[in-house]
Amino acid sequence: MKIFVYKTLFVFLCIFVMFHFTIGSKLKQLEGQIENFQSKENIEGIKNKIRGELSNAVQKENYLSKEDAQLINEFINKIKKEISQ
Repeated sequence: MKIFVYKTLFVFLCIFVMFHFTIGSKLKQLEGQIENFQSKENIEGIKNKIRGELSNAVQKENYLSKEDAQLINEFINKIKKEISQ
């Protein structure tokens, strides 16, 4: 009975150590990335990036190519037709 208990404890200890070195380390790394993403400097950087992209989009004369505009127009017309039925 003693040997069974020792073997069981050894197996659980091995499983715990393997979990800690494999999955546990990945979880710690993921937590670090999430904390880094939520930092004020990073949030400000993302806001500035969005502002820059919006200003570039406003400066463009045409947002869509003619083919894209025609495709979207046909899609919207099809949706309108289905809604009216």
